[in-house]
Amino acid sequence: MQHDEPVLAIERREYSHPDVRRLIGQLQDLYVSIYGGSDESPIDDADFQPPRGVFAVGYIDDEPVAMGAWRSVESAGGSGRGRGELKRMFVDERYRGRSYSRAILSWLENSAREHGVTFMILETNLNHPTAIALYRSAGYRDIPNYGHYADNPRTVSLGRELLPAS
Repeated sequence: MQHDEPVLAIERREYSHPDVRRLIGQLQDLYVSIYGGSDESPIDDADFQPPRGVFAVGYIDDEPVAMGAWRSVESAGGSGRGRGELKRMFVDERYRGRSYSRAILSWLENSAREHGVTFMILETNLNHPTAIALYRSAGYRDIPNYGHYADNPRTVSLGRELLPAS
């Protein structure tokens, strides 16, 4: 008998939504355990208002278990035109290993394409090898470091072209 994983229902949410705030709290706790401190990169709620960006939450049986976002960027890693940046990718530890991060990533990339993003970038850290593995397996490649943590020698900046949906 095959055991199917529940389908992740992904919904756009405001950055101030209680489910987003709860998951961000869990993510910041993870950052403290991985990096020794919370993420201090600047974020503005307006960054995630269409068409500038989108925040998404993934639900299993109405429970928020995953999230991620993208926002438009002006000058990260190049000209900035048509560029988006992934932010706040996270899956609750009880739900990891079920491809929910891939589902969120795919949803975000499709949303970004719909808003004219042709190249997606992100920054992570050598202390987070599972994130690096996810992004590389999805086609992300090394780009010059950028952003808030550009001078941190453990920063890993990745990017990939978002081809039009076929």
